[in-house]
Amino acid sequence: MPPVIDTGGRPLSELLPRLWAHLSRRRRRQFVAVVLAAVVSAGMEMASLGSVLPFIAVLVDPDMALDHAIVARLAGVLGIESTGDLVIPLTVGFVGLAVVAAGFRLAVLWLGIRFAVATGADLNAEVYLRTLHQPYPVHMSRSSSEVISGIVDKVEVVGGGVLFPIQTIITSAMMIMAILITLVLVDPLVAVGTMIGFGGAYAVISVVSRHRLRRHGTLIAEKQTLVLSNLQEGLGGIRDVLLDGTQPVFAESYRQVDRPLRRAVGDINFIVTAPRFVMEAVGMIVIAVLAFVLSRQVGGVAGALPVLGALALGGQRIMPALQMAFASWSMIVSKRAHLDEAIRLLEQPLPEGYDEEAPAARGVDDVVRFRDVSFRYAQDEPWVLEGINLDIPAGSSLGVVGGTGSGKSTLLDVFMGLLTPQEGSVSIDGEVLTDRRCRSWQRAVAHVPQHIFLADTTIANNIAFGFGEELIDVDRVVAAARQASIDEFIRGRVGGYDARIGERGIRLSGGQRQRLGIARALYRTASVLVLDEATSALDTATESKVIDAIKAADGLAIVVIVAHRLGTVRHCDLIVELSDGRVTAFGTYEELMETSPSFRFAAGSGETGWSTRQKGVDRERFGDGDPQ
Repeated sequence: MPPVIDTGGRPLSELLPRLWAHLSRRRRRQFVAVVLAAVVSAGMEMASLGSVLPFIAVLVDPDMALDHAIVARLAGVLGIESTGDLVIPLTVGFVGLAVVAAGFRLAVLWLGIRFAVATGADLNAEVYLRTLHQPYPVHMSRSSSEVISGIVDKVEVVGGGVLFPIQTIITSAMMIMAILITLVLVDPLVAVGTMIGFGGAYAVISVVSRHRLRRHGTLIAEKQTLVLSNLQEGLGGIRDVLLDGTQPVFAESYRQVDRPLRRAVGDINFIVTAPRFVMEAVGMIVIAVLAFVLSRQVGGVAGALPVLGALALGGQRIMPALQMAFASWSMIVSKRAHLDEAIRLLEQPLPEGYDEEAPAARGVDDVVRFRDVSFRYAQDEPWVLEGINLDIPAGSSLGVVGGTGSGKSTLLDVFMGLLTPQEGSVSIDGEVLTDRRCRSWQRAVAHVPQHIFLADTTIANNIAFGFGEELIDVDRVVAAARQASIDEFIRGRVGGYDARIGERGIRLSGGQRQRLGIARALYRTASVLVLDEATSALDTATESKVIDAIKAADGLAIVVIVAHRLGTVRHCDLIVELSDGRVTAFGTYEELMETSPSFRFAAGSGETGWSTRQKGVDRERFGDGDPQ
């Protein structure tokens, strides 16, 4: 039994106007231009199809040809009295109109594809821009595979899977109308029979297939995200996969997700393609029935041949148009879930003044002050920070210590303006850190996390990350690398600063990655430097050299260091100790050694520092044996 797929969501009648609202004025004008080109193309189809009747009439019965009003009018215009002399002009005219009509169809197709591709590129860029501008908590709340799938899979299909099919439906509808109008002028019975035969068949097929298209489309949208997530998990943890021999597990997990996706794609392709073969049989039936009816009228078979010729050519034109319209309709219906997700991404709010020139960096001249700051990630979750009061003077270094889960990284995120406290305030030189002030403050902050993101590019580009190739200052890159004690390692590699380091720096050790991250921060010449466990992978001697170089760097107003090893923060001007989101001690290293038992205990644990604090607490609680 197939899985039950929720095909709910916003209907196309709501989604399509929202999509139109996100198109630029230029793209809207281009859309209208394509529609107008389709109108002209439909007119050429009418002329091409209308030329069939006089052409066949002259070929079948030259003597009776002048009885046709169109032939008689054309002979009068050309001054031709003999119907035999009409064969060449009619042949040239028929062929010429057919070629011109085909040319217009190709032009409309080219314009439509160009419009869809350009609009898709616009929407992709718009979604990426809006995603990058989302607040940090939004990024924390959703997986990268969901975002990447949304941009690459969902938004990508809007151009080719929604906009181009809409244009195709409009173009096909105009062509169908032009053909039917021409057939009405030739013979109303033929037009009615064609409309009932072809239109009725496609109407029935559409009603029958609509639900399956929506269900398969929703399944595809869901599975695409899961497929990407499976790939990221398997390839992202490839070291553990190789060591544990779990390749079959990940391969089977991928297969279980990918198989129904491919099956759904195949079913949609079948639904889109199958009607063409049905309609070929319907077309033969319609022509046979109309031929029988027309042959029984006055004039017999000879009189019916011109009309049947027009019908045959009209059917030859109308069947592909109907099939294209149905295929486009099927595509739009099956992509409804993709469109829904794309619209949600397009409707992500942009911050006020996002398109203004970035403000100049404004650091701190006096003090960064926390007043009664409390923060939690959701209303129904406990406080991660509670009642934080801190004064961090300019020109000082601050060490942040505490056990795992004490709120250290969250405190840094609030300090850097990435998170906004629900209670209390953070101020810079007496100015509360509002959204506007936050932008200039963040430009003055350089951050080095424990896990450094490194791009699959050169070492120089990774140190000058975020700067365009033409803006990279090579001397600054080298100076930053020297301060981070990694210049010697870089010069010892083949290619030096131009050597590539692999995706996520996979060819580097943990310590080398951290030193590159520190060099990146120093390259920015920011006035505020934040190190979040940024030296945890370094040996003590290298860490000491790096910390000394950082303290000697020019222009640093505040340095904030989070560390488990107390030796890392021993020489900080101030140290704050956190526990369960609260400040339990604040002062110099010597003051905390006197006033904080937990800090004193961690200091007595040696190089392992805070990582052994819990074990020590357990030892005090349970004795020398293992805690039960």
